Amino acid sequence: MTADHGSSQPTHLETGITAELVRELLREQHPDLAEHPVALGARGWDNQLWRLGDDLAVRLPWATPSADELLRKEHAWLPLLAPGLPLPVPVPQRLGEPSERFPRPWIVTTWLPGTPADRAPATRAEDAADALAGFLTALHRPAPAGAPAGRDRGGPLADHAEGFARALAAATGWGLIPDPEAVRAVWADALAAPGHRGPAVWLHADLHPANVLTADGTFCGVIDFGDLCAGDPAYDLAAAWLLLPDGAADRFLAAYRPAPDAATVRRARGCAVLKALACIHIGEAGVQGRPGGKADWGPPGQATLRRLVAEARR
Repeated sequence: MTADHGSSQPTHLETGITAELVRELLREQHPDLAEHPVALGARGWDNQLWRLGDDLAVRLPWATPSADELLRKEHAWLPLLAPGLPLPVPVPQRLGEPSERFPRPWIVTTWLPGTPADRAPATRAEDAADALAGFLTALHRPAPAGAPAGRDRGGPLADHAEGFARALAAATGWGLIPDPEAVRAVWADALAAPGHRGPAVWLHADLHPANVLTADGTFCGVIDFGDLCAGDPAYDLAAAWLLLPDGAADRFLAAYRPAPDAATVRRARGCAVLKALACIHIGEAGVQGRPGGKADWGPPGQATLRRLVAEARR
């Protein structure tokens, strides 16, 4: 299971995380868990994930300092939201505080089986669309006044106009965007849509193929809630084009409640463009072997733009 990503290349720190270090941290702060088997699960964008026995995992930050805040956010909020979600999520069980052995916070969560969708995309279109719609219907409840803000997520699309232009120009220069004018048209339509007028709702805010797990062709879990925040539901609804097979977005939009209005769908398409370009950039970095790059993120990003352009031409 992989987790954690960002919109720019992280600086991974040489923290010397090993199975023995994980076990020593558990002995110091959670000794009742220290004798469970420990094995590396994955090196994600911000965190390393270590299996702890059959049912638990330890997440330790190994990249940018902001990962510390994201782990604490998950520990504070996700246990409150998880019981109402129809797909399994990694529920934080324990918090580890910074110490001399490891100067950053860390958490123990439940372990979810499954394969990230960047490596095993959903193939059962109707089942996957219904599962994603059910998950986001349950998550997108009005957030309380104390909910975390979304940094650069869940707000107005206009805030991303310069980033969109730079990202599209770069991807076009690499020869990865067959029809950049068609992509600009999707973005321009989203930018022209009326803004979100309802309450700010809970958002996962990082729904991309590496953060959704699949089994038997459909979704079986959602991971990495570090960017959990309150905002415009369109930011998460973009997942319909990023995660689902061709032609499944319509079924998703029909199943999601409350039914999104036309403006929300237009904004969601714009959010999908942003996420697709981010995946293409990270994928290209992986192809070039640069730190933090993930070559298997590029194809989902390109497929997303193809779906959006095809839909716009219908």
